[in-house]
Amino acid sequence: MNLTQIEAPGHEGVYRIEDLESGLLGLIAIHSTQLGPAAGGVRMRPYDSFDAALEDALRLSQGMTLKNAAAGLPLGGGKAVIVGDPVRDKTPGLLQSFGLAVAQLDGRYWTAEDMGMTPADMAEIARETDCVAGLEQGSHASGDPSPITARGIFNAIRAVARHQFGSDDLSGRTVSVQGLGNVGWHLCRFLREQGARLVVTDIDATRASRAEAEFGARAVASDTIFDVDADIFAPCAIGGILDADRIDRLRVKAVAGGANNQLATPEDGHRLHQRGILYAPDFVANGGGIINVATEILRIDAREDWVAQKLEALDRTMDRILHAAKTRDVSPHYVAEAIVADVLRPDAA
Repeated sequence: MNLTQIEAPGHEGVYRIEDLESGLLGLIAIHSTQLGPAAGGVRMRPYDSFDAALEDALRLSQGMTLKNAAAGLPLGGGKAVIVGDPVRDKTPGLLQSFGLAVAQLDGRYWTAEDMGMTPADMAEIARETDCVAGLEQGSHASGDPSPITARGIFNAIRAVARHQFGSDDLSGRTVSVQGLGNVGWHLCRFLREQGARLVVTDIDATRASRAEAEFGARAVASDTIFDVDADIFAPCAIGGILDADRIDRLRVKAVAGGANNQLATPEDGHRLHQRGILYAPDFVANGGGIINVATEILRIDAREDWVAQKLEALDRTMDRILHAAKTRDVSPHYVAEAIVADVLRPDAA
């Protein structure tokens, strides 16, 4: 297994990982360890190229620095990606090779579950490194983080509803959800329990059909989700989907979802603001998962109480961001970044 450092300005360390025997090809990107060891999940996707995987790892790892700081965690930002189809290419040998790569970083990076990964996969990775969280067994095992991630996003949706519509009551509100993976599915359940109407899409048509049957949702084709008449749009799939063209197509009053790096460029936050669409910054809205994972990394004993307190604090942070954005007439994205920048100041207490 080869671990080769790649030059990446703005990051503390980026490593290409390759193992010919297991078929492993991927990256570990450490953006910052200023607040603590870099923490962020590993995702597996059939990227079009290694350069595409590198770009994703760089953006995601930087986003984890923002996310962990916004959640008040003593953790830095990192992320890993594996190039391949998680259905066809994932094997125990590949996962264990990835674990060996994590082990070589001597605790600077902690991995966990992300897109294309499961708690069972984390157990395979843990055969070769202690720096893995999201396990189902162990003294501080935190398990699947997706329900807690979805709970935090649900709270963010209620927050934007409160600020945009004057009430966080979602009964009768229409929410369009892009992506029905583990997080999107739990989110749909929370929304439906509160009486929201759902419009959904997923690249897997069978999951969309299941959502129609289980949640009474209306399924639409993937690209048409941006044209749906709804109150709130919840992107819960890949990042970079909010660009100038799609923002112009949106027919909603707010955006709050679980995808990382939803804005294609920082300027797209301003574009949403200009259109009167209230945006819940993704690295605050989707912080529940890393909060849950952090209980394992930090060895927190009273996990449920600690997670609940952190989620409440995250909700207060979102409320503060949305209030300040309205007062200053700017995008919440800029307010959220300013808050995190203050946390990350070298002289911050």
